[in-house]
Amino acid sequence: MSAPTVLLADDHGAIRAGLRIMLEAHGITVVGEAADGDIAVRNAAALRPDVVLMDLRMPGRDGVSATREIVARGLGDVLVLTSFDEDELVLGAIRAGAVGFLLKTVDAPALVQAVRSVAAGEGALDPRVTRRALAAVVQGVAAPSPAASTAERTDLTVREREVLDGILQGWSNAQLAARLRISVPTVKTHVSNVLTKLGARSRSHAAAIVRSREG
Repeated sequence: MSAPTVLLADDHGAIRAGLRIMLEAHGITVVGEAADGDIAVRNAAALRPDVVLMDLRMPGRDGVSATREIVARGLGDVLVLTSFDEDELVLGAIRAGAVGFLLKTVDAPALVQAVRSVAAGEGALDPRVTRRALAAVVQGVAAPSPAASTAERTDLTVREREVLDGILQGWSNAQLAARLRISVPTVKTHVSNVLTKLGARSRSHAAAIVRSREG
């Protein structure tokens, strides 16, 4: 597999520089940068990166709005960088279709692995972010989408429920394939079916929907 390409979206130049150094030192290509949401969308459209590494708090257009448009237009997968005080923004990013969440304190190996996972079509969730976000959903900060409210978990097949359980555990496609003894392409098909039936835009959105119902 060729090296993933990444667009960095953060309003702090020093943070972008640090991220570029970490990623390029591990063979990941940084194709561009953006200091706000509008530039992130424009550069994503022009550069078509595999992954957009997205800050949520930026001047002008924020990362949630930019994520929504990038995902809707199919311009790249969005991996969010967040802080502990951004629960509501994280929930907005889940609904907007972000496929991964990392804390800004992430170390280089974890960042590189997350970027590679997202570029490979999988998710990347820091468990500390996930717990806080899902707890907020349960407490009513955000409600599941209208489509999700009519899609009960019992509508899933037995295999789809097994895949959903794996998603809730944070397993990658490769891990699901190994545990369920099926191929990765088959896993991807089941994941797609699960997301469709739940009315979810991403794995993290599916997890939030399920946790909010079961809470």
